[in-house]
Amino acid sequence: MCASVLTVAMLGLAGCKGSAVAENAEEKASGKGLVIGWSQRGISGSDWWKTLVEGGQAEAGKVGARIELLDANGDTVRQNADVQTLITKGVDVVVMNPNDPLGVGPSVQALKDAGIPVVTVNSSLDKSLVPDMFCYVAEDQEQTGSLAGEALAQKALEKYGDQGQIKIVGIGGFPGDVLSDLRFNGFMTGWNRVMDKYPGVTTVKLDTKYGEWKPDKALAPIRDVATANPDLKVIYSMSDVMHGGIVQGLQQAGLWGDKILMASYDGGMGAIKEMVDDPKGPLQADASNQPWDQGAAAVRMALAAFNGDQSQCADKTNYIDTTVITPAEAPDYYVPTDTYVRAKN
Repeated sequence: MCASVLTVAMLGLAGCKGSAVAENAEEKASGKGLVIGWSQRGISGSDWWKTLVEGGQAEAGKVGARIELLDANGDTVRQNADVQTLITKGVDVVVMNPNDPLGVGPSVQALKDAGIPVVTVNSSLDKSLVPDMFCYVAEDQEQTGSLAGEALAQKALEKYGDQGQIKIVGIGGFPGDVLSDLRFNGFMTGWNRVMDKYPGVTTVKLDTKYGEWKPDKALAPIRDVATANPDLKVIYSMSDVMHGGIVQGLQQAGLWGDKILMASYDGGMGAIKEMVDDPKGPLQADASNQPWDQGAAAVRMALAAFNGDQSQCADKTNYIDTTVITPAEAPDYYVPTDTYVRAKN
């Protein structure tokens, strides 16, 4: 008799436990209680990465999820160890900003073995690892660059007319790096899309210069090309972070001011403020890659990954919508407390 009662009681407890697990899984499917491990390649010294993470944290808060954040500080070995730590902590899904697209291979395999889906953000994985990734979240850099190209081409026609030669130089990070190539190829696609309608304009594209994504490193290359080409008219910077050095270089070459048109990439709030304060100045377009929105989208894709809803990222790539800001739009996008432009909802 007692044994029977005990058996019934144990079955009842097991039934309650099973029900609780089911309810917990149902809650997590909506985001409530979902634990997202976030393996960040770096944060210190980068407002862009800081904003990326903050966007993810804000989105997680909206749906009731929790983020376990670990920062690899630019060390791939450490990032692989961080992912192991997240697995040990029992996270439900991992968002990874890979420090090395191939070097994080051990992490991807470990997550696969543990049955934990992975979403990458900002930088993706090597092609060999993509099959084991749920989704890659970023901006379409060529498309975003093309927005700046189109906008500045229109400004150039207004300033220089539809006849004559226009010399352009682009300045990127490092020779051969993918970011520089995508952003400049996109810019020229947008530029040519406009200028192809004006056969009287001859575009002369000078050799791309490189500033290592740093203002002090961008100064000399721009000064030198401006000195050698006093008829230079258009400059495209592939990151706002180099802007200060570019301005100094042009000033030293005697070209800063009314002689120059400039576009940039990133949507940094400093650049937006410059257009607010000086709407007729050289800087006339800034393509925004919106790190806050990328972080928020990564969390949404993490929830989709937990639910196994591949339709939310059908081709394993989720590009956020980006924009270009000119002086006309700058007052609407300028938010002094933000570091980068966000989408206008």
